[in-house]
Amino acid sequence: MIEIIVNKCTGCKLCLKSCAYDAIVVNDKLAEIIAEKCTLCGACVSSCPFEAIMIRKEQQPVLDKDKYKGVWVYAEQRAGVLAPVVFELLGKGTDLAQDLECELTAVILGSNIGHLSEELIAYGADKVLVVDDSLLENFIDQPYSKALTDLAKKYNPEIILAGATVVGRSFIPRVAIELETGLTADCTGLEIDSDSKDLLQTRPAFGGNIMATILTPNHRPQMATVRHKVMNPLPKDFDRSGTVIEESFEFDADNQRASFIEFEKDETQMLNLAEANFVVSGGRGLKDKKNFFLIEDLAKALDAAIGASRAAVDSEWITYPHQVGQTGKTIKPKIYIATGISGAIQHLAGMQSSDYIIAINKDPDAPIFKLADLGIVGDLFEILPGLTKKLQQG
Repeated sequence: MIEIIVNKCTGCKLCLKSCAYDAIVVNDKLAEIIAEKCTLCGACVSSCPFEAIMIRKEQQPVLDKDKYKGVWVYAEQRAGVLAPVVFELLGKGTDLAQDLECELTAVILGSNIGHLSEELIAYGADKVLVVDDSLLENFIDQPYSKALTDLAKKYNPEIILAGATVVGRSFIPRVAIELETGLTADCTGLEIDSDSKDLLQTRPAFGGNIMATILTPNHRPQMATVRHKVMNPLPKDFDRSGTVIEESFEFDADNQRASFIEFEKDETQMLNLAEANFVVSGGRGLKDKKNFFLIEDLAKALDAAIGASRAAVDSEWITYPHQVGQTGKTIKPKIYIATGISGAIQHLAGMQSSDYIIAINKDPDAPIFKLADLGIVGDLFEILPGLTKKLQQG
């Protein structure tokens, strides 16, 4: 909190000039702080020559970490089908739970979704918390965040993980705010610190030029959203047993700020880029939008999805849903073919987990070759037509 020390304030008004938020007024030669405007930036404190302004930091209660136990995975679903990232999170969640010697819990929200509990247990969950309500049939931020927040307040998990999907990015930050804790977005790595037992949350930063590891040592639960295709699911085992707990909450339907209208499927891609086993991507080396037919023909011959670098998307040669990279999609196909892509760190962050990488580029020093399993140095305008023709001939 900020306060004026009355017997030191002279009403000199120097503090007025330092405040960028107009949060100070002077009445009868005494400064007053407008609490609604003050951001506690401290500029007025350093500007006062009489030391008449003071910011007192409130003593934060010591966190009782023993109160929090368990690793949670938010099991995102749509129309009764689990999102693929859920299985990856359960795989990593199993490792984290073993390190912490605790249970792995899957939390599923929706309507008529009880049958998914068996699948979640088969993929690694020890326990499944189910909130089945007609108001949760379609995703809306407000009721979903309330349900997950109320569950977390009731059970006090140590860690909550969710996919960095459109849904996860939309409502998980709301939950973190309600729980007064931190959230690390778009993680590509999760580990438990052997000494502190804190969650080490790793994500790309500064355009992918460095990898930052973030901790939440003073708040619980520790929360993170995780990119799709960067972690490995466990094999499905329907012989596993687990506990299913059904929970219910009172939702105020009349007080909802948003309503569901309809779901419109993205029809811009022939194949789902994130789920494809084969991906052919084009970059700046294609030189022009009209040359993208070379990528399309090769992709058709391979029954592959079409990807692109950020440079190609920014040049409007192809639409954003095809972008691979830190600001696009993270993928993990069996074979990834990069044509005319130099290999900027931003792009590598989205495809480096591919099982086998083939790079075609005329520059022998292109960074993509350092990551590629097979590198072809040459003119893509000669290589691609020949490769496509060979594939079409069988």
